[in-house]
Amino acid sequence: DQGDGDSKDGGLLPDANGTDPTPPGQTEGSKWQKPRLTRKSLMKCCLVKWIIASTTQQGPDSCDNDLELSMVRHQPEGLDQLQAQTQFTRKELQSLYRGFKNECPSGLVDEETFKTIYSQFFPQGDATTYAHFLFNAFDIDRSGSIRFEDFVIGLSVLLRGSVTEKLRWAFNLYDINKDGYVTKEEMMAIMTSIYDMMGRYTLPNVRDDSPSEHVDRFFQKMDRNRDGVVTIDEFIETCQKDENIMASMQLFENVI
Repeated sequence: DQGDGDSKDGGLLPDANGTDPTPPGQTEGSKWQKPRLTRKSLMKCCLVKWIIASTTQQGPDSCDNDLELSMVRHQPEGLDQLQAQTQFTRKELQSLYRGFKNECPSGLVDEETFKTIYSQFFPQGDATTYAHFLFNAFDIDRSGSIRFEDFVIGLSVLLRGSVTEKLRWAFNLYDINKDGYVTKEEMMAIMTSIYDMMGRYTLPNVRDDSPSEHVDRFFQKMDRNRDGVVTIDEFIETCQKDENIMASMQLFENVI
């Protein structure tokens, strides 16, 4: 069974092999590699698919994009600044903005929109809880809505960030109450929501492992001083030293 290599003990996420079986940037048996900046890898992201689908309903690039984006950000250097803050090209940002504006004319995304997106991409499971957690990870100021700049900055980290940047973002996702620590209960809540969303597509790679078994193994590796919580330093250090965990980090791109 060649699928076994993607989901081993200590992995952060089960394999979404029912949707996108081959994580970008990885070949069979290889170590973790930074995904290449290709349109193909970009299009594996559900949030990007959602936006690009919206832009294809419109005409060619509008020359008003720079002006519109500047107005949304209330500063003349809007697009230039976002290009400096992200790993996206100017053209990609324009395309993302066009779709974002089309789907969210108010310039803001709410939690219900996230739930709708993920229920469409994962119809075989219940995506409600995972969409809630993911939304909170993007909603940095806890305002209940996500602005375009927060949206693309988050996407840039997830799709094209360094290993450490991705791990910091992952820690933020697991730290549900945002107190700077991850408990076993928080990790369990995130893992369960992912299993629920993927439904039968977590099999056969996860096999009979329940989310609790997955989390127990992972948390034991993480909690180095056995104080019952994982700090961001413990999280990053353990992940970077564990090849199986690092390989599973790529699977984030199947559920983002």
